[in-house]
Amino acid sequence: MSEPTITCPKCNSEIKLTESLAAPLIAVTRQQFQQRLAQKDAEVAQREQAIRQQEKQLLETKRTLENQITEQVAAQLKTARAQVIEEESRKAKQAAATEIDNKTRELIDLQAVLKVRDEKLAEAQKAQAELIKKQRELDDAKREFELTVEKRVQENLTDVRNQAKREVEESVKLKVMERDQTIASMCSSSDLI
Repeated sequence: MSEPTITCPKCNSEIKLTESLAAPLIAVTRQQFQQRLAQKDAEVAQREQAIRQQEKQLLETKRTLENQITEQVAAQLKTARAQVIEEESRKAKQAAATEIDNKTRELIDLQAVLKVRDEKLAEAQKAQAELIKKQRELDDAKREFELTVEKRVQENLTDVRNQAKREVEESVKLKVMERDQTIASMCSSSDLI
């Protein structure tokens, strides 16, 4: 392989490039190349630094936006929850009021039935008293026997009346308890929401 040569610009003679002649040129070229490389590395490093800064700013912006969105969603959720609770409370109150009205009407109806029964019972007692008067006019033996019967009938009527009152009162109490349980379950379900 032949050695490289350079031509002198003044005398046009060809000079062989040996290592001793090329070394300063190579050193200068190498130094220029290393300077350019260092400059390019510095530019790349600056660009990378700028990109990192932009990424950091983007992450901070993203976190800020996510926090704002989270806060907005939480606020909207809180508002919606409050509205649902308010609406459910209103519905529960309305249902409870309707239920109370119904129970009141039922109680009035039951009291009317009780009054009618009491009146019938009073009439029956009056009729019975008249019957007792007629029966007293019979002989002594019949009077004792019928007096015993009368006492038994009165006790049974009292028991029947008391039992009827107890049944009506228990029925009313059960209906009121059912209403209270319904109200309590409605209130507890609205608290869960």
